[in-house]
Amino acid sequence: MKIICEGLDLSDAVMKVVKACSTKTTNPILECIKLTAHNDGLTLLATDGEIAIQKKVKAEVLEEGVLCVPGKYFADFIKRLEGWQVTLATEGEKVVLSYGSSESAMQTLNADDFPKIDTQINENRVEILAKDLKELIAKTTFCCAQDDSRPVLKGCLVQTENGRISFTALDGYRMAICRKSIVSMNADIKIICPGRTLNEIGRMLGAEDETIALNVQKNRLLVCIDDTILTSRLYEGEFVNVANIVPREFTSEIIVDKNALDDSVERASVLARTDKNSIVCFDIREKEMNISSNTAIGRVDETVDVMLEGKDVAIALNCKYVSESIGAIADEKIKMGFNGAVAPCVIVPVDGDSYLYLILPVRTTA
Repeated sequence: MKIICEGLDLSDAVMKVVKACSTKTTNPILECIKLTAHNDGLTLLATDGEIAIQKKVKAEVLEEGVLCVPGKYFADFIKRLEGWQVTLATEGEKVVLSYGSSESAMQTLNADDFPKIDTQINENRVEILAKDLKELIAKTTFCCAQDDSRPVLKGCLVQTENGRISFTALDGYRMAICRKSIVSMNADIKIICPGRTLNEIGRMLGAEDETIALNVQKNRLLVCIDDTILTSRLYEGEFVNVANIVPREFTSEIIVDKNALDDSVERASVLARTDKNSIVCFDIREKEMNISSNTAIGRVDETVDVMLEGKDVAIALNCKYVSESIGAIADEKIKMGFNGAVAPCVIVPVDGDSYLYLILPVRTTA
């Protein structure tokens, strides 16, 4: 292989695909980026077995070929060559990088050992606006589980129904649901997509009015944005039946200014996070909600105006879960529903059902 390309273009491509390189593996080839020089371009590909990212850049191909380079080290090095024109050429089991009057070399691995990546994924297709997809991801994936005890909970349930698409994520303590209209589709989908995959897609999204296609086939997902192709395996198994989790009615409902609530909870959280349970207490009576945290470090006690319908209620919640949920909402006003101190708190829009957050309460000894 021998190619010439601009360092900035190469760095941009490397930084995109290196995110799919494995960081915890006994197989060194999964830590690599595969470089393929063909026709008028250089294609970069990386995978960790779950997610794969492929990106093509323009290059002057003097000699076609394929090689694999250590992803992390190659990325760190190429990032420092953004202002140069770079020549890559194979020399035995090494790749030689020439830039200006300088030359460096890096060990390569056998490209034949690199896994085959299927990019023919097009059985079911759903199209959605980029801005809506970005919002779906931002409003839900932070609720995905982080541990491996129940793998499906590390993903989002993505499904279409009646011309809308919904993302649902939960980790056993909280849940997020977001719904958006779709542009078009050839069939309904119901998949469990890794949260990490969705977050990578979110980072790739560009123009808000662009239409993005989600392509699904068997247990695989493919998304193509500009010259970047992302494929991912999907989780298999049954997701939690969320219809049995969300309360249908509430004994107490309030409407509150989102920013006022957010600011107050953030201040209470400063002290609450010093306690292992990170508890913030909400005491709602008539036209106001008292928000407080009391730890060994100190005490915060604030009041926010609300419109209450139903019974007075007091409940303790994890401050991180509350902050992340209301922080993901752009509305000026939100509605919160309660069924006492030991039932979940639910946050929804004042009008419509475009999102829903459910947070389990923390039991206190008081």
